[in-house]
Amino acid sequence: MTTSAFDTMEHRLAELLEREPRGPKQNGVFALWLVARAATALVPPDPISVKGHLTRLAELERRLSSLSIPPPLARALRGALGHLADATPAGAALALRQLVAPAQETVGRRAADALADAAKAAQQAME
Repeated sequence: MTTSAFDTMEHRLAELLEREPRGPKQNGVFALWLVARAATALVPPDPISVKGHLTRLAELERRLSSLSIPPPLARALRGALGHLADATPAGAALALRQLVAPAQETVGRRAADALADAAKAAQQAME
């Protein structure tokens, strides 16, 4: 179930990315998609290795620094990256949960709902 929940989240964010015109809002959706993918890769049953995750995280930070993202979302993404630096499923679930409100405020309800579902699935995968 977890994998399908994460696949659904990625699909929903990818659809939003295709619909948004170029600009900060589209960049915000893209950034959410990138960070959410990194977060879900830490969740059981097949989490990425810590070394692989930390390499991915460093590349992700570089990629995000070049995007023009709405300020509230940029702050939330920095916080999420901090939680992802722990390289734990709990940190991943927390990062996803903390992105929900800023996502709703900056890019819309659909993105927020996709992230909320992924956060719930991540939490359930640890139980």
